[in-house]
Amino acid sequence: MIMKTDKQGWMDVCREHLKNPPGEAFEAWGESDERKGIALPPLEKAFPEGAKRIALIAPEKLDLGAMAVADAIRDRHSRRAFTDEPLTFGELSYLLWATQGIRKMHPEKPVAFRVVPSGGCRHPYETYIQIERVEGVLPGLYRYGAVNHELVFLRDVPADADPSLADVCYGQGSVAAAAVTFAWTAIPYRTEWRYGPDSLKDLLMGIGHVCQNLYLACESIGAGTCAIVAYDQEKLDAYLGLDGVEEISLYVAPVGKAIES
Repeated sequence: MIMKTDKQGWMDVCREHLKNPPGEAFEAWGESDERKGIALPPLEKAFPEGAKRIALIAPEKLDLGAMAVADAIRDRHSRRAFTDEPLTFGELSYLLWATQGIRKMHPEKPVAFRVVPSGGCRHPYETYIQIERVEGVLPGLYRYGAVNHELVFLRDVPADADPSLADVCYGQGSVAAAAVTFAWTAIPYRTEWRYGPDSLKDLLMGIGHVCQNLYLACESIGAGTCAIVAYDQEKLDAYLGLDGVEEISLYVAPVGKAIES
C-alpha cells in the first residue's frame, strides 16, 4: 500500500492513477456487472418528482455555430472576462447540446450515442447549470436532461447565498461574472459496470472531451469559457446536492459573452 505521509507519498498516489491498473486489480475486482448480466445503469439520474421542466430548442432549429471548425480551434482560449449581456435561450440550448447532446439512441438497448466520445458509450456525466442571465429563464440551479433535451429546475439560488458558487471555487471572478456556469459530475458506476478498475482513466479523460466541446461551441457564438478544477470538493458536492460517493463533482466552467483580450 502506498503511504500518503508526505509529498512523495502523494506524488506516488497521483502517478499511479495515470497508469492502467495491473492484472491483480482485475482479479480482485472479479467479473464485471455487465458480464454478470446485471442491467445497464440508467442513462441519466432521475429528476425530482414534479420539478419544472423547460423544453430546449432542438439543434436543427438553431442558426448558430456556423464558424469554421478550424477557426474555432485556432481562436480557442480560456476567457475569464465577460460582459453583462445575457445568453439567449437558443445559445444555451446549443451549448448544452454541444456538450452532452444525444445524436441517436441504440435501437435495442438503453444506450445513447452523444456528440462527445466516451469509452463503451457509458457517458457517466451529469450536467448542472447555474443560470444568472439567460433570456426567458429565471436564475437558479438546473440540470440538463439530455434524453429529452430539456432544462430541469432544481432550486433557487439567492443573490446572497453563503457560500456562493464563486466562493466554492475559491472566489474566482469568472464564476461570479458568468451568465451561466456549467458544473459536471460523474456517476462512476455507469463506467464501472463495464470496465471495473479500468474506469478511472476513461472517466477523467472523457470529461475533457466534454469541456473542449464547450470551448469550441462558445467560440462559435462569440462567447467564452474557462475550465476550472480549483474548487472545494466537499463544498461543491454539497452545493450541487451530491453525496460525493455515488456522484462526484468533477469540473466547472463559467460561460459568458466574451470580452476580447
